[in-house]
Amino acid sequence: MSRSPPRPIALTIAGSDSGGGAGIQTDLRTFSAFGVHGTSAITAVTAQNTRAVTAIEMMPAAVVEAQIDAVLDDFPVGAMKTGMLGSERIVRAVCAALERHRARPLVVDPVLVATSGARLAREGLVAAIRRHLLPRATLLTPNLPEAAQLLGRELRTRDDLGTAAQRLFDTGAHAVLVKGGHLEGRTVQDVLVSAAGTRWFRHPRLRGEAHGTGCTLAAAITAGLARGDALEDAVAAAIEFVHRALAHGFRPGRGGLTVLDPLAAGDPKGP
Repeated sequence: MSRSPPRPIALTIAGSDSGGGAGIQTDLRTFSAFGVHGTSAITAVTAQNTRAVTAIEMMPAAVVEAQIDAVLDDFPVGAMKTGMLGSERIVRAVCAALERHRARPLVVDPVLVATSGARLAREGLVAAIRRHLLPRATLLTPNLPEAAQLLGRELRTRDDLGTAAQRLFDTGAHAVLVKGGHLEGRTVQDVLVSAAGTRWFRHPRLRGEAHGTGCTLAAAITAGLARGDALEDAVAAAIEFVHRALAHGFRPGRGGLTVLDPLAAGDPKGP
């Protein structure tokens, strides 16, 4: 049997969602939908469902770092993403592990607050992301509230989307995708700023409050990069993929949150 990997490989560095709608669980489902083998480093264990986050236990930073080393020492990972990191100490551990290994595309999803409103970040995390992770990011993917925290200013309008993306790009990220789902309106707008310029993405808003859209989007972009797609192509395909996954979404719990279905969305390059 050949030792060559049968498919591209991606790594997610994120928290576990016991309800299965976000975090490591949805990242791995999304990788699978793209035909990408998923590996993982778990940063936190959360007790959550479609109604609330009831407990959070951060993993020891040394264990997070060991997980990343174990994966990158053995697997030819094509791209990586970070999700919930939780603390400055874990950010530093992640960066220390990445420093020891060959550089590869990194998508940074700066998860700070759960859809339910629960805070997923300890004091110092925002500054640590800005200082340590942002310069390493092939792509930074904040939603509007996350971009506001990273910039330390209020962001409320469509014009703020473009301004935020440009300012975050100017601070060191290689590319920035600011997501506009928190803005009102029948059309959702996202903006990508990179060395190639600025590109807007628009699609109709689907009804309902969804859980895990940011995780799914970042994972889909990571999967595309792991398969060798150009960044802008990976972003465009991922946005369409998330729209389909949300259209196939369902409500598995008693809360009002819709959970995306990445497997029903299908492979963007499939038949």
